[in-house]
Amino acid sequence: MKAWERAKKILYDGIPVHLEDDNETVWEENAEGPEQLYDALARIHWHSRVPGSQAEESPCISAIQATENKGYIVPDSEKLIERGLKAYDDDDIVELHLATNAVFEACNNAVKDESSPYWNQKFYDSFEEYEKAVSFPEKTEIDMGDELVSKQHAGWLCQIIGGAYGTCIEGYVTDKIYEKYGIVDRYIRKPNTYNDDITYELALLFAYDKFGRETTSADIAREWLARIPTGWSAEDIALINLRAGIMPPESGRFHNPWNEWIGAQMRGAICGQLYPGNPYMAAKCAWHDAEISHARNGILGEVFNAIMTSMAFYEKDIRKIICDAVELIPADSEYGQVIRFALEQCRNHDNYLDAWRPCESRYDHYNWIHAYPNACAEIVALWYGDCDFTKTLTTCGMCGQDADCNAAQLITIVGIVNGLDFIPEYWVKPIGDNLDTYVRGLKHIKISELAKWTAEVARKLV
Repeated sequence: MKAWERAKKILYDGIPVHLEDDNETVWEENAEGPEQLYDALARIHWHSRVPGSQAEESPCISAIQATENKGYIVPDSEKLIERGLKAYDDDDIVELHLATNAVFEACNNAVKDESSPYWNQKFYDSFEEYEKAVSFPEKTEIDMGDELVSKQHAGWLCQIIGGAYGTCIEGYVTDKIYEKYGIVDRYIRKPNTYNDDITYELALLFAYDKFGRETTSADIAREWLARIPTGWSAEDIALINLRAGIMPPESGRFHNPWNEWIGAQMRGAICGQLYPGNPYMAAKCAWHDAEISHARNGILGEVFNAIMTSMAFYEKDIRKIICDAVELIPADSEYGQVIRFALEQCRNHDNYLDAWRPCESRYDHYNWIHAYPNACAEIVALWYGDCDFTKTLTTCGMCGQDADCNAAQLITIVGIVNGLDFIPEYWVKPIGDNLDTYVRGLKHIKISELAKWTAEVARKLV
């Protein structure tokens, strides 16, 4: 039956409903829910706090910041911000909706800043363009039996520990963390496993389990729609676009000021886990996943983490993994320049803080959720962590920024290199073998079972 036929049937089958009295209540009840939802969203766009750490964030302000980071001028940006903050303080919800719209309209119509150094780079808008710019190593054959399961278990357990550790301090800078807590080398509160980062990796795992080597960006995107109820920044925009039928790569590009933030970089590990010893395919998997919500340098962030994770299955030298992975990110991209700057600081300084400070300063005009300062934090933590679990995690945490995303990704790499036995018990015991999520259809899973599942999917891709 065609759409018009179904619509006609609904119309002609309809029987008038007699209401005993007026239906003002029905109107009010139908409007109340959406009104409360969208009013809450308008407020969150101006003032919100990160669930794990209560760090303050303002998406409207950061949308302007992110747009300007990408080489554009947002006209009257200061007035737009002042307008929105005043409406928020006055609790003028009508004006707040108008101010929020004005910000996103201005970002969408921003003017190219010809003088911005952002334009002095080569942009990589497809995997085909990217792969021509680098030379991948040959695939390394690894044990795909019990050893693979063990390494997957170590990787997942470490990622979950890293996320639980970092979520308590994300959104703050080095000095403030130190003033409040000193050196953070333990959980600073009872950890839990809820984290938005991991939801996207699980969605990808579902897609690859279904479609194997033929998995596309659209397949992964549909798992997002089916399983992930809500997102933040770039992922939120991508979900809105996907619900409207806008599929990747446009879902990551259309009206998305945050598409060079950390949201793709934070989910690269799973791609390396699915293609152990095969950096090329890990990079390709990461590209397909990243373009759902990100573009250009934002995509390269996920590619970088995927490559390092894949290499961890055969390379024991952490510093070699970093250096080899850096070479697989084009030097003429801005992301490539960022990670080479961080690597240079590591080579030129004897301790992590002296290497971190120039990175912190150089990228201080980027939001703490942007890919750039966090890529630097990852490199610094891996370089000075000496493949030691606690030292690596602590170094990462003390760099601040988006600490949970960084800690989860880089400690996965260290865990795969060293295995389960090297993880100190005081990190493992509070977590146990349980992963709780808000993924539809997977609210709870044993970490050990997740490892087996990941290994099974990886074997399908060989």
